[in-house]
Amino acid sequence: MDAARARKLADRIQQVVAEMLERRIKDPRLGFVTVTDARVTADLSDATVYYTVFGSEAERADTAAALESAKGVIRSEVGRQTGLRHTPSLTFVHDPLPDSARHMDDLFALARAKDAEIARQAANAQFAGDADPYRFGDEADAETAEEEGEDEPTGRAGRPAR
Repeated sequence: MDAARARKLADRIQQVVAEMLERRIKDPRLGFVTVTDARVTADLSDATVYYTVFGSEAERADTAAALESAKGVIRSEVGRQTGLRHTPSLTFVHDPLPDSARHMDDLFALARAKDAEIARQAANAQFAGDADPYRFGDEADAETAEEEGEDEPTGRAGRPAR
C-alpha cells in the first residue's frame, strides 16, 4: 500500500479519536488524555493510537481501562468518518515520550546547576604554582647557562649557540 495514504489515514484517525474522547466518551475513569500520535500499518488493517495522561499511575491505569472499554464505539466512529470498507482495529498505547522528556529536562537542569557550581569555584581559584610554569626557548637556555656558571648558552657539542 501507499505510505502517504497510511500517514493521511493515521492523521485522520488521530483527529477522530481526539474528538471522540473530548466530546462523546463520558466515562468517569477517563482522565486528562492527550492523543499524541497514531500509526497505521501498511495494509491499513491495524492502527496504534498513542496517548498521554496527566496524573498519577492510578489515573493512567483507569484511563487505559476506559479506552479499552470504549474501543468499539471509537472504532465504529473512525470507520464512519473515514469511509473505509474495512475499518482498522485500534490499539491504545501509553506514550512514554513526555515522561522521558521530563526526565531529560530534570537531568539537564541538574547538569546546569553543577556547571554553575564549578564555574563559581573556578572564579576564585588560583594556580598552585607559577601562573605559567613552562619555560620557552631562550629563557630556558639562559637559565640553564646561569646555573652552570657559563657566560653564553651552548648548543650541541659544547659550541656556543648562535
